[in-house]
Amino acid sequence: MSNIHVQVSDAVITSQEITGLLDNPGHGAQILFSGVVRNSNLGRQVNGVSYDAFAPLTTRTLHEICVEAQSKWGAGLQFHVLHRTGLVQVGEASLLIAVSAPHRDEAYKASRYVIEQIKVRAPIWKKEHYIDGESEWLKGHALCSHPRTEEASP
Repeated sequence: MSNIHVQVSDAVITSQEITGLLDNPGHGAQILFSGVVRNSNLGRQVNGVSYDAFAPLTTRTLHEICVEAQSKWGAGLQFHVLHRTGLVQVGEASLLIAVSAPHRDEAYKASRYVIEQIKVRAPIWKKEHYIDGESEWLKGHALCSHPRTEEASP
């Protein structure tokens, strides 16, 4: 089995999907990050977010990010990254990142690296839907400049 699994899909994401996938007797740390749609953004009440992505390019980008994290914190690290497309309601997960590593330090660092890189590099676009019936495309993270933290830089 490969140490990296990435998927872009309109299927609902649940953490149960990856239960057992990260089992490795040599790993003492498992980190699970779930990005969930919240009910407000920039002072507006949100009832959902539509995510759009070109799946082949997004999948390749997510895989490259995980490979980079392996080169920084260990080739044996395991990654499962799932990103949702389509309409995601408030409270539902749009992103799941699971990392397994021998020790917690590299697991935390690798997980943080992956999410920060996804935010600036993955070609994923978000359209927020507001409770007043309006909707708005947000700036695409892969196309706009965001400051990078020292740790998140490749």
